[in-house]
Amino acid sequence: MKYPGAELDKFDKATIWRKYVFLLIKKFIKGSVLEVGAGIGSFTDNYKHKVNSLVLSEIDPQNLEIIKKRFPEEKFSFTNKFTKDLNQKFDSIMYLNVLEHIEKDNDEIIKAFEKLKKNGFLIILVPAHNKLYSKFDKAVGHFRRYEMNFFKNLEIENSKKHKLIYLDAMGYFLYFLNKFFFKEEVYPSKLKIFIWDKIFTPITIFLDKILMHKFGKNILYVIEKL
Repeated sequence: MKYPGAELDKFDKATIWRKYVFLLIKKFIKGSVLEVGAGIGSFTDNYKHKVNSLVLSEIDPQNLEIIKKRFPEEKFSFTNKFTKDLNQKFDSIMYLNVLEHIEKDNDEIIKAFEKLKKNGFLIILVPAHNKLYSKFDKAVGHFRRYEMNFFKNLEIENSKKHKLIYLDAMGYFLYFLNKFFFKEEVYPSKLKIFIWDKIFTPITIFLDKILMHKFGKNILYVIEKL
Protein backbone atom coordinates (compact mmCIF):
# COMPACT_ATOMS: atom_id res chain seq x y z
CA MET A 1 0.00 0.00 0.00
CA LYS A 2 1.04 3.62 -0.45
CA TYR A 3 0.08 7.15 0.33
CA PRO A 4 -2.70 8.37 -1.94
CA GLY A 5 -1.41 11.13 -4.19
CA ALA A 6 -3.66 13.71 -2.57
CA GLU A 7 -2.15 12.94 0.85
CA LEU A 8 1.39 13.44 -0.43
CA ASP A 9 0.30 16.77 -1.88
CA LYS A 10 -1.05 17.81 1.52
CA PHE A 11 2.14 16.89 3.37
CA ASP A 12 4.16 18.65 0.68
CA LYS A 13 3.01 21.88 2.34
CA ALA A 14 4.53 20.95 5.75
CA THR A 15 7.57 23.13 5.13
CA ILE A 16 8.45 23.97 8.74
CA TRP A 17 8.51 20.32 9.79
CA ARG A 18 10.72 19.31 6.88
CA LYS A 19 13.14 22.16 7.55
CA TYR A 20 13.33 21.09 11.20
CA VAL A 21 14.22 17.51 10.24
CA PHE A 22 16.73 18.76 7.69
CA LEU A 23 18.55 20.90 10.26
CA LEU A 24 18.94 17.83 12.47
CA ILE A 25 20.45 15.65 9.74
CA LYS A 26 22.12 18.08 7.33
CA LYS A 27 25.67 17.34 8.50
CA PHE A 28 25.14 13.67 7.60
CA ILE A 29 24.02 14.41 4.03
CA LYS A 30 27.00 14.60 1.69
CA GLY A 31 28.48 13.53 -1.63
CA SER A 32 26.46 10.85 -3.38
CA VAL A 33 23.02 10.34 -1.84
CA LEU A 34 20.26 7.75 -2.12
CA GLU A 35 16.81 8.75 -0.89
CA VAL A 36 14.62 5.64 -0.62
CA GLY A 37 10.89 6.12 -1.03
CA ALA A 38 11.23 9.69 -2.25
CA GLY A 39 7.48 10.05 -2.85
CA ILE A 40 6.88 13.28 -4.78
CA GLY A 41 10.19 14.80 -3.64
CA SER A 42 8.89 16.89 -0.76
CA PHE A 43 11.97 16.46 1.42
CA THR A 44 14.44 16.42 -1.48
CA ASP A 45 14.05 20.17 -2.02
CA ASN A 46 15.59 20.81 1.40
CA TYR A 47 18.95 19.19 0.75
CA LYS A 48 19.47 18.92 -3.02
CA HIS A 49 21.88 21.88 -2.99
CA LYS A 50 24.25 20.00 -0.63
CA VAL A 51 25.01 16.94 -2.72
CA ASN A 52 27.12 16.04 -5.74
CA SER A 53 24.82 13.36 -7.07
CA LEU A 54 21.44 12.08 -6.01
CA VAL A 55 19.46 8.91 -6.71
CA LEU A 56 15.76 9.09 -5.92
CA SER A 57 14.23 5.66 -5.43
CA GLU A 58 10.45 5.33 -5.78
CA ILE A 59 8.48 2.17 -6.61
CA ASP A 60 5.20 3.93 -7.36
CA PRO A 61 5.21 4.70 -11.11
CA GLN A 62 3.04 7.81 -10.81
CA ASN A 63 5.24 9.34 -8.12
CA LEU A 64 8.34 8.40 -10.10
CA GLU A 65 7.12 10.43 -13.06
CA ILE A 66 6.34 13.37 -10.78
CA ILE A 67 9.85 13.54 -9.32
CA LYS A 68 11.44 13.16 -12.75
CA LYS A 69 9.62 16.33 -13.81
CA ARG A 70 10.19 18.10 -10.50
CA PHE A 71 13.98 17.62 -10.56
CA PRO A 72 15.34 17.96 -14.11
CA GLU A 73 18.88 18.77 -12.93
CA GLU A 74 21.66 16.60 -14.35
CA LYS A 75 22.90 15.44 -10.95
CA PHE A 76 19.59 13.63 -10.36
CA SER A 77 18.89 10.05 -11.37
CA PHE A 78 15.82 7.95 -10.70
CA THR A 79 15.04 4.30 -10.11
CA ASN A 80 12.24 1.96 -9.15
CA LYS A 81 14.69 -0.69 -7.92
CA PHE A 82 14.99 -1.82 -4.33
CA THR A 83 18.12 -0.76 -2.44
CA LYS A 84 19.61 -4.26 -2.47
CA ASP A 85 19.43 -4.31 -6.29
CA LEU A 86 21.39 -1.10 -6.87
CA ASN A 87 24.90 -1.47 -8.26
CA GLN A 88 26.57 1.47 -6.54
CA LYS A 89 27.49 2.71 -3.09
CA PHE A 90 26.62 6.01 -1.46
CA ASP A 91 27.89 8.55 1.06
CA SER A 92 24.42 8.95 2.55
CA ILE A 93 21.29 6.80 2.39
CA MET A 94 17.98 8.09 3.75
CA TYR A 95 14.76 6.37 4.75
CA LEU A 96 12.48 9.21 5.83
CA ASN A 97 9.11 7.81 6.91
CA VAL A 98 9.74 4.77 4.71
CA LEU A 99 11.03 1.88 6.83
CA GLU A 100 7.62 1.36 8.43
CA HIS A 101 6.28 0.45 4.97
CA ILE A 102 8.78 -2.41 4.59
CA GLU A 103 7.80 -5.78 6.03
CA LYS A 104 11.34 -7.12 6.58
CA ASP A 105 12.73 -3.93 8.06
CA ASN A 106 15.73 -5.48 9.79
CA ASP A 107 16.93 -7.04 6.54
CA GLU A 108 16.42 -3.71 4.78
CA ILE A 109 18.64 -1.90 7.26
CA ILE A 110 21.43 -4.45 6.80
CA LYS A 111 21.20 -4.26 2.99
CA ALA A 112 21.21 -0.45 3.09
CA PHE A 113 24.25 -0.43 5.37
CA GLU A 114 26.08 -2.63 2.85
CA LYS A 115 25.45 0.00 0.16
CA LEU A 116 27.26 2.70 2.13
CA LYS A 117 30.76 3.85 1.33
CA LYS A 118 33.30 3.97 4.15
CA ASN A 119 32.34 6.80 6.54
CA GLY A 120 28.92 6.96 4.90
CA PHE A 121 25.72 7.62 6.89
CA LEU A 122 22.43 5.75 7.13
CA ILE A 123 19.64 8.15 8.16
CA ILE A 124 16.28 6.75 9.28
CA LEU A 125 13.16 8.59 10.44
CA VAL A 126 10.20 6.50 11.62
CA PRO A 127 6.94 6.91 13.58
CA ALA A 128 7.30 5.96 17.26
CA HIS A 129 5.22 3.93 19.73
CA ASN A 130 3.15 0.97 18.58
CA LYS A 131 0.41 2.02 20.99
CA LEU A 132 -0.19 5.01 18.71
CA TYR A 133 -0.84 2.79 15.67
CA SER A 134 -3.94 4.31 14.07
CA LYS A 135 -6.38 4.06 11.19
CA PHE A 136 -4.06 6.38 9.31
CA ASP A 137 -1.08 4.04 9.82
CA LYS A 138 -3.13 1.13 8.52
CA ALA A 139 -4.55 3.07 5.58
CA VAL A 140 -1.14 4.13 4.27
CA GLY A 141 0.44 0.71 4.65
CA HIS A 142 2.49 0.97 7.83
CA PHE A 143 3.44 -2.47 9.11
CA ARG A 144 4.30 -0.98 12.48
CA ARG A 145 5.42 1.99 14.50
CA TYR A 146 8.72 1.73 16.36
CA GLU A 147 9.98 1.47 19.91
CA MET A 148 13.35 2.92 20.81
CA ASN A 149 14.62 -0.54 21.81
CA PHE A 150 14.39 -1.74 18.21
CA PHE A 151 17.26 0.57 17.29
CA LYS A 152 19.12 0.15 20.58
CA ASN A 153 19.22 -3.60 20.01
CA LEU A 154 20.43 -3.46 16.42
CA GLU A 155 23.82 -5.09 16.07
CA ILE A 156 25.65 -3.84 12.99
CA GLU A 157 29.36 -4.50 12.75
CA ASN A 158 31.73 -1.65 11.93
CA SER A 159 29.16 1.02 12.69
CA LYS A 160 29.03 4.07 14.91
CA LYS A 161 25.78 5.54 16.22
CA HIS A 162 25.52 9.32 15.85
CA LYS A 163 21.86 9.94 16.71
CA LEU A 164 19.06 8.03 18.36
CA ILE A 165 16.49 10.56 19.52
CA TYR A 166 12.78 11.27 19.70
CA LEU A 167 11.15 14.06 17.70
CA ASP A 168 7.77 15.77 17.92
CA ALA A 169 6.85 15.76 21.61
CA MET A 170 3.81 17.90 20.85
CA GLY A 171 2.65 15.41 18.25
CA TYR A 172 2.32 12.73 20.92
CA PHE A 173 -0.35 14.74 22.73
CA LEU A 174 -1.99 15.87 19.50
CA TYR A 175 -2.50 12.21 18.61
CA PHE A 176 -4.85 11.74 21.56
CA LEU A 177 -6.69 14.99 20.81
CA ASN A 178 -7.14 13.86 17.22
CA LYS A 179 -8.37 10.43 18.32
CA PHE A 180 -10.88 11.93 20.73
CA PHE A 181 -12.32 14.64 18.46
CA PHE A 182 -11.92 13.00 15.03
CA LYS A 183 -12.53 9.30 15.75
CA GLU A 184 -13.55 8.34 12.22
CA GLU A 185 -11.05 10.51 10.39
CA VAL A 186 -8.37 8.51 8.59
CA TYR A 187 -6.57 11.16 6.54
CA PRO A 188 -5.86 14.62 7.98
CA SER A 189 -7.35 17.58 6.17
CA LYS A 190 -5.31 20.34 4.52
CA LEU A 191 -6.38 22.66 7.33
CA LYS A 192 -5.19 20.28 10.05
CA ILE A 193 -1.81 19.83 8.34
CA PHE A 194 -1.52 23.60 7.98
CA ILE A 195 -2.27 24.13 11.70
CA TRP A 196 0.09 21.31 12.72
CA ASP A 197 2.96 22.65 10.61
CA LYS A 198 2.59 26.39 11.13
CA ILE A 199 1.43 26.46 14.76
CA PHE A 200 2.33 23.22 16.54
CA THR A 201 5.64 22.40 14.85
CA PRO A 202 7.32 25.56 16.23
CA ILE A 203 6.00 24.51 19.65
CA THR A 204 7.33 20.97 19.26
CA ILE A 205 10.75 22.28 18.20
CA PHE A 206 10.86 24.20 21.49
CA LEU A 207 9.60 21.21 23.51
CA ASP A 208 12.02 18.78 21.87
CA LYS A 209 14.90 21.02 22.90
CA ILE A 210 13.63 21.44 26.47
CA LEU A 211 12.99 17.69 26.82
CA MET A 212 16.36 16.90 25.19
CA HIS A 213 14.66 14.66 22.63
CA LYS A 214 13.77 12.07 25.29
CA PHE A 215 10.13 11.89 24.26
CA GLY A 216 8.15 12.22 21.04
CA LYS A 217 6.03 10.78 18.26
CA ASN A 218 8.93 10.00 15.89
CA ILE A 219 12.40 8.45 16.14
CA LEU A 220 15.51 9.65 14.30
CA TYR A 221 18.38 7.18 13.93
CA VAL A 222 21.74 7.87 12.27
CA ILE A 223 24.69 5.49 12.02
CA GLU A 224 28.04 5.71 10.24
CA LYS A 225 29.87 2.93 8.42
CA LEU A 226 33.42 2.73 9.73
